[in-house]
Amino acid sequence: MLLPEEISRYSRHLLLSEIGVEGQEKLKNAKVLIVGAGGLGSPAAMYLAAAGVGTIGIADFDQADLSNLQRQIAYTTKDIGKQKSEVISMRLKEMNPLVNIITYNAALTSKNALDILKDYQIAVDCSDNFQTRYLLNDSCVLLGKPYVYGSVSELKGQASVFYAKEGPCYRCLYPEPAPLALKSCMTSGLLGVLPGVIGCIMANEVLKLIIGKQNVQQKQLTGRLLLFNAWDASFDELKISKDENCPMCGKDPSIKELIDYEEFCGLKKDGNTCFNLANHSL
Repeated sequence: MLLPEEISRYSRHLLLSEIGVEGQEKLKNAKVLIVGAGGLGSPAAMYLAAAGVGTIGIADFDQADLSNLQRQIAYTTKDIGKQKSEVISMRLKEMNPLVNIITYNAALTSKNALDILKDYQIAVDCSDNFQTRYLLNDSCVLLGKPYVYGSVSELKGQASVFYAKEGPCYRCLYPEPAPLALKSCMTSGLLGVLPGVIGCIMANEVLKLIIGKQNVQQKQLTGRLLLFNAWDASFDELKISKDENCPMCGKDPSIKELIDYEEFCGLKKDGNTCFNLANHSL
């Protein structure tokens, strides 16, 4: 049941036949985990909190840096050096005190991912590295949960929803991680507004997943990869088919538990970790 304050706060949602009271109550009871509190995580978290998602988990162990401020809108100059998870938690509570915020100031790993994710309906991947993407995808497949994906680079971004129960998983699209030669935003640059656009699209997909198909037919990004070119102001779309031979979600999966994702992504040499960017955010 919605409180009088909630009826007023979410009144514009209640006027929509696609949401209404029933949909808003679903949002109130929902639990969503956002991994990465940077350029993608900032707008995604803010809009989900504003929309009234009842419980939002934030997993990020990074600290705010001056170079983040060009795109990571949850932070200000006075936040430099502070833990992102703590700062964004405070921002979200200021925005909507009715929302419960849970922070995880630690890396998501094969040892803790399933324990953390089991309490949430949806995982939202706002990280910037392949080991975290494969970790989240595999965890969600094992737990039967949807995984909302987004990534950005230079002037282009992409978003999708991977849900093995209804379509392909991340491994169906990317069976193998990209080579380490792939440029990062530190060396190739990133248009500041781009993660804002993609982060908002991700938040939109989360809301639709929570509310479900009520009153009208909705079209999720499941099985679709949405491509955005900020410089051309253009959108394209690719269809993604489920790979029946996928080692994670195919007919006869060979991966039945979480693996060493740094090793899988080629980040280990002679048994040592070359570098670890897990749960860092763009």
